[in-house]
Amino acid sequence: MTSEELGVRREDTIAAVDTLVAREPAGVAAVPHSPLPTPHSSLPLLLFEQVSKWYGPVLALNQVTLELTGGITGLVGHNGAGKSTLLRMANGQLRPTMGRVGVRGVDAWDWRARRLVGYCPDVDAFYEDQSGRRFVYTMARLCGYTRSEAARRTEGVLARVGMADRADRKLRGYSKGMRQRIKLAQALLHDPELLILDEPLSGIDPIGRQELLELFQQLAGQGKCLLISSHELEALEKLTNHVVIMARGRVAAVGTLQQIRDLLDDHPVSVCVEVGEPRAVARLLLAMPEVLAVDVSAADAVTVKARSPKRFFEQFGKLVVEHGLEVRRLEPLDESAHAILGYLLGGSGRT
Repeated sequence: MTSEELGVRREDTIAAVDTLVAREPAGVAAVPHSPLPTPHSSLPLLLFEQVSKWYGPVLALNQVTLELTGGITGLVGHNGAGKSTLLRMANGQLRPTMGRVGVRGVDAWDWRARRLVGYCPDVDAFYEDQSGRRFVYTMARLCGYTRSEAARRTEGVLARVGMADRADRKLRGYSKGMRQRIKLAQALLHDPELLILDEPLSGIDPIGRQELLELFQQLAGQGKCLLISSHELEALEKLTNHVVIMARGRVAAVGTLQQIRDLLDDHPVSVCVEVGEPRAVARLLLAMPEVLAVDVSAADAVTVKARSPKRFFEQFGKLVVEHGLEVRRLEPLDESAHAILGYLLGGSGRT
């Protein structure tokens, strides 16, 4: 049911928010809004314990166990894999049907846990008649900050996301990239330990994407934990080598891209070998038990498809020594997040 159907005008809602944030006794001094102490700081920052989530007959998450302690973790998977449900449970918007989600040992649904979490959603929920600066300031006031502290934090986060000189325009006129930056700014207002970012790079131009990637790395360097869901797998690879891959409501794999690839012994690896006599080398390669196929279409290179990457490279090393092969280049062709995701999910790796 919409606000119009309830008899509530959008203009009245905005006015009520403006009135709420403006109420402050004149004699009250601006006291900095300090974060709550974290008595369970030795516990994992984010912990999923055997978590399942049902939407009626639909199982969105199935026995998910996941632990994050710091740094940047990429979250990837096809549409419908359960990524958004996992993120909403991590920030306390949804309760699990079974299992437990904790932030520093506190239930994620508890308000004390939410004080430790900053959330940048994939969808927009703005007061379109406000400016970006006014919106972020309003969010700061609703967090409980005094006027002076809210203003200080607003200017700080706007500068941090590169919006300080563009924040006075009405939100309705913002580009997709500008709206993403404002959402990120409000997530940073209370200096949270855990940042949950759902598609934060969507709609950002290449220069802006690089600026945000650098910002994420700076935040991780300050000891914060970032969980980033993104379809931009190439950008995620530049940002972090630690990924969580989801498939059909389950965590299919967790770790670095190389660790995950090493576990996939049943799936072939493609390798480009640049050599002086590709046809002669191709005949030698075809005699190896791990080699499934060889392609010599290039003038000075051989493309090999082999099972069990570890055993293949061991055998290939011996082959090079025994025959004195001159190998100029040896490059795996499927170490990227796209290829690994494709192996795990049975597709091309596109999310």
